[in-house]
Amino acid sequence: MSSTETQRVYSDAERARLSRLARESIRYGLQQGCALPIQAADYPQNLQAARAAFVTLNRQGGLRGCIGHLEPVQPLVADVVQNAFAAAFQDPRFPPLQAAEEPQLEVHISVLSLPQAMTFDSEADLLRQIRPGEDGLILQDGPHRGTFLPSVWESLPEPRQFLEHLKIKAGLPSGHWSDRIRISRYQTESWSDLAPGR
Repeated sequence: MSSTETQRVYSDAERARLSRLARESIRYGLQQGCALPIQAADYPQNLQAARAAFVTLNRQGGLRGCIGHLEPVQPLVADVVQNAFAAAFQDPRFPPLQAAEEPQLEVHISVLSLPQAMTFDSEADLLRQIRPGEDGLILQDGPHRGTFLPSVWESLPEPRQFLEHLKIKAGLPSGHWSDRIRISRYQTESWSDLAPGR
C-alpha cells in the first residue's frame, strides 16, 4: 500500500475483479456503445457498498481518460463499470476510444474516502496543512470546482505547485485567493491493471 492510500479495504481478489469488470465494460462499450450491464447484488457485499471511485486510463505513458465521482452515488461495482466506460468514451478532453487502443490501456482504479472539509485562515495556513502524496483535494469557489487525486502528487510534488494547478483546473488563475474558497481532502485506495487482461 502506497502513501496515497487509506487503510486497505479491498482484497487482491476484489481488486482483480473490479479491474476485470472495468476492462470488460470498455470492451462492451466498443461493441455495444454503452457500459457493461450488471446487477450489483450479484457481487460480494464489500463491492455492493456505496463508494465513490475514479477510473483513469493511461496509454503509452500518457493520460487517455479519467472519469469519476467525488461522493458515493451508487454501489462501488456499478460506479467502476460506468466510470470505466465514461473514461474511455465520454471524457471531453479526448476522442472516443478506438478498438486498436484497448490492448494498450493501463486501467487504474481509485476508491475515495469521504471528503473532509479543511479549516484554514489563509493560503499559507492551507499549504502547511496539505499532506503531499496522501491528500486528494477538492477546491470550490463559487461556480468553480476541481479536484486532483493523490496520484497527481507524482507530477506536482510541491504543495504550492499542486494547489496552483488545481486552481487552473477549476477555471481560476493560479494566483487566485478569496475568502470564499472551500477545500476538502480525501484519500484513495488505488491499484492498476497493467496487463491487457486477455
